[in-house]
Amino acid sequence: MNGPEYPPITEERKKRIDTLYESYSVVADDAYVYVCDLRHDYSRWNPELVRYFDMPGEYMYNAAGIWSSKIHPDDKSIYDSNLERIFHGNITNCDFTYRVMDRRQRYSVVAVKGTVLLDADGMRCYFIGIIKPNRLKNDRDNFTGLRNQYGFFEDLVKIIENKKESNIIMMGISRFGQINEIYGYDFGNRVLLEISKLLRNNVTDNGSLADVYRLDGARFALVTDKFSMDILEKSYNWIQSLLLGDFKVNGRRLSLKLNGGGISVNNFDISDKTVYSCLSYAYHVSKNERKGELTIFKNDLDGTDLQRLEKIDRIRESINSGCKGFELFYQPIMFADSETLKGAEALIRYTDDTYGIVPPDHFIPIIENDRLFPDTLGRWILKTAMGQGKEFLDKYPDFRLNVNLSYAQLERADFADIVLGMLEDTGFPGENLCLEITERCRLVDMRHIKNVMIKLREKGVFFALDDFGTGFSSMNILKSLPLDTIKIDRGFVLNVDKDEKEQKLVSYFTSIASLFGSDVCVEGIETSDMKETVRRFPVNSLQGYYYSKPVSYDIFLKTYCI
Repeated sequence: MNGPEYPPITEERKKRIDTLYESYSVVADDAYVYVCDLRHDYSRWNPELVRYFDMPGEYMYNAAGIWSSKIHPDDKSIYDSNLERIFHGNITNCDFTYRVMDRRQRYSVVAVKGTVLLDADGMRCYFIGIIKPNRLKNDRDNFTGLRNQYGFFEDLVKIIENKKESNIIMMGISRFGQINEIYGYDFGNRVLLEISKLLRNNVTDNGSLADVYRLDGARFALVTDKFSMDILEKSYNWIQSLLLGDFKVNGRRLSLKLNGGGISVNNFDISDKTVYSCLSYAYHVSKNERKGELTIFKNDLDGTDLQRLEKIDRIRESINSGCKGFELFYQPIMFADSETLKGAEALIRYTDDTYGIVPPDHFIPIIENDRLFPDTLGRWILKTAMGQGKEFLDKYPDFRLNVNLSYAQLERADFADIVLGMLEDTGFPGENLCLEITERCRLVDMRHIKNVMIKLREKGVFFALDDFGTGFSSMNILKSLPLDTIKIDRGFVLNVDKDEKEQKLVSYFTSIASLFGSDVCVEGIETSDMKETVRRFPVNSLQGYYYSKPVSYDIFLKTYCI
C-alpha cells in the first residue's frame, strides 16, 4: 500500500525500475537483486527473495517497512541506521550484515550491499540492493575475512557458558563516512582491510594478542583470555598513535581518530547482550567525552563491577519482560509569576527486590546505547506518561507534560511517526506535550532532529532543551533548533540568592532565550530565597524541591488533581 509521504508511481518510472532490475540481475551472480524508487517508495524484488522471505509480491510499496518487521530485534538498530542514512542522504553505498526471519520462521543471515543512483540534478532517485542469504559462512565477514558480529556473539556466549575470564576491547574510527565521501567507496574498503591486517598482525612475544572481529561499519573487537587489560590498553594506545600519525593506504597518508571501550568478563551470571551493552557504553564515552582515550567499563557509581553488571543485566531482563519494576514519578513545574501549577516532568524510576531503588543515572547512560531503550523502554515511558497524563487534564486543561528523550530515540527515522501514533492511541493532546532533549542530541544529525520537530509541532507538540549551559554545544543547539523552552540547570543556581555571578548567569541565559524566542524554566529551586531571587529575572517557570520532590503518579494525582 502506498505510504502517506510518497506519491503513486507512474508507468514510466515502473519501466525504469524494470530496466535497472534486469541490468543488475545479469551481473549479480548468485546474489538476489532488488530496486527501490526512492521518490515513490516503490520496489521490485527478486521472486526467489519474495518466496524465501514471504514478502507480499515482486512489486510493492513500503518494502523497507515490511522487511523491517522481519529483522531480528538485536539487529534492528543496524538496519534502521543504514536505512536512515540511505533515505536522508548521508551515504550512497552500504555493506552490512544482519538476520531476517524466513518463511519457516527461522532467522537467516543476509549480507546486503547497495548503492544509490542520482539524477542529473544530484538528487537521490533509486537504490539498487544485492542480497546474499545464507550463501556464505554466517560468522565470517566477506571483505576482511575476520569473524563478524554474529561470530563475536557466538564466541561471547561460549565465554560466558565456559566461565572463561576474558578481556574485550571495542574500537572504531570516527567519521569514517568522510573517507568514503572524499576518496571513494573502494578506497574506504581498502582502509578497513588495512586496519584489519594491522589488528590481526598485532602480536606479543607469546603469540597473537587477541582474536579479532569486524563488527558493524568501521568498528572492530579484540577478545583475549591470555592477556590483561593493561596489555590490551598498551596495544590500543600504540594502534591509536599509528593510525593518527603514520598510517598509509595505497601510498596515501591518513590521520584516523580511534575510539575504544573495554570490559573484563569475569561474571558469568549475565547475558552476552548485557556485556555488549556495557561495552558499547564505554565505547561511546570514549568517542563522545574522552577524545578517544580507551575507556574501561568500571564501577564509577556504586558497589563492585560485578554488582553493576548484575544490575544492568536485571534491568535488561525487566525491560524485556514488559518493563516490570519501572514506574513514572512526576515533579511539578510551576508558573514563576503566580506559583500555580503549569505542568510536570515525568521521571523514570526502577525498583528491584534485590537491589532496591536503582537511581536512573546508574543505568540510563548505559541502557540508552542499547537497542532496548528506543525500541522498548523509551516507548513505554512515552506511552505511560501520555496515558497517565490524561488524568491531569481534567482539572488543568492547559497542563504541560514534559517527557525526556534519549538521542537514541531521536535518531530513529520513524520517531516522529511513533510519537504521532502514541498521541492517537492514548488520546493525549499534542499541545499538552513537551519533549525534552539534552545536549547529547548533538550526536544526531541536526537536520533530522529539525525535521522531527517540525512534523510534531504541526500537532502542537512543544520542545525544551534540558540542562542548558552544562555543555559546549548548548548555544549551537539553541541556534539550530526551534526550541520553546530552555531549562537552566540547577548547577547554575545552587547559591543564586547569595552569589552575584550566578545571578549574572541567570540574567545572561534569559537574555539569550529572549533572543531566540524561548521561555526559561529554572531547575533546582530549593528555598524561598532562591525562588525570590530568580523571579526578579524574566523566567517563565520554576521547578525544584521547594515545591516538591518527584512523587509517584498516585501521590501527584491526589496532591494536585483531587
